[in-house]
Amino acid sequence: MNSEQSTVSRDAKAVASNGKVLLSVRDLKKYYPIRGGLLRRTVAQVKAVDDVSFEIKAGETFGLVGESGCGKTTIGRTIIHLLTATAGQVLFDGQDVFKLGGGELKRLRRDMQIIFQDPYGSLDPRMPVGEIVGEGLRIHNIGDPKKREEMVRETMSLVGLRGQYARRYPHEFSGGQRQRIGIARALVLRPKFVVCDEPVSALDVSIQSQVLNLLTELREELGLTYLFIAHNLAVVKYISDRIGVMYLGRLAETSVSERLYEHPMHPYTQALVSAIPIPDPTMRRQRIVLKGDVPSPVNPPSGCRFHTRCPQYIGDVCKMVEPQLVEKEPGHFVACHLY
Repeated sequence: MNSEQSTVSRDAKAVASNGKVLLSVRDLKKYYPIRGGLLRRTVAQVKAVDDVSFEIKAGETFGLVGESGCGKTTIGRTIIHLLTATAGQVLFDGQDVFKLGGGELKRLRRDMQIIFQDPYGSLDPRMPVGEIVGEGLRIHNIGDPKKREEMVRETMSLVGLRGQYARRYPHEFSGGQRQRIGIARALVLRPKFVVCDEPVSALDVSIQSQVLNLLTELREELGLTYLFIAHNLAVVKYISDRIGVMYLGRLAETSVSERLYEHPMHPYTQALVSAIPIPDPTMRRQRIVLKGDVPSPVNPPSGCRFHTRCPQYIGDVCKMVEPQLVEKEPGHFVACHLY
């Protein structure tokens, strides 16, 4: 990252630290029922998200990281009401998202958008790009057809696509260009908050950096707030102001980005950080290799959910008592009995 980008990043963090809380997630749960028997009764629950709480300030990028299947995407989709929560509360700009319905929820969706992970499956192959990007404008009845076309071309230009591409179809574009189309679709309504659901994981490494830089520039230019979901810690570190680490449906640790990487507290976070490659062949990081597989979210371990794989397991307290997320340093929260 060059000095100019570093200055932009510091300015963004200053805005976030002084800004108001835009999104507040409180005790969020999302369970999926498992049905069996002749009567198809619920015999168990898949606890995809289990009692998660965090806040995101206006202008901030909050990164959510963890292994596949830990509940990151489920959180993102539940926050914007694409999935129905089992329990908990989400407050967006003072409004209780889960209590809204009909026209109120539709109006709120203008301010809450999502960029999907798959740039291929998330675009309708039968629709030209201009219609895909402008569909939100039509649904919300914004402007006349001429005005909508103008807004579509303006937004496409904003994400680095030519306006004349509006008549083309998704199959005529590369993966990186398709993801830019997805970004344009999310931003054409000029939202306040965007869920970025692993927006670069399906792209080549060279294209990933371009999309990350684009998202950073758009955040500064449009005053956006991001929930950035990923499993690549290096990517999350680059774009995020604060980071939450998830394991098996719960938050294990949250902190300011630099502090989390310099001084990870939770043994799971320490293992993840140890796996990040160092771009210097003369240096090596001591690797922490976790043993065993991730337990099933249908029947998660008692106590600390990480204790079955933890290299610093300290006995019955880990096995029997569930640790709570507690602030151990200013702005640094960890759920671990070691502290």
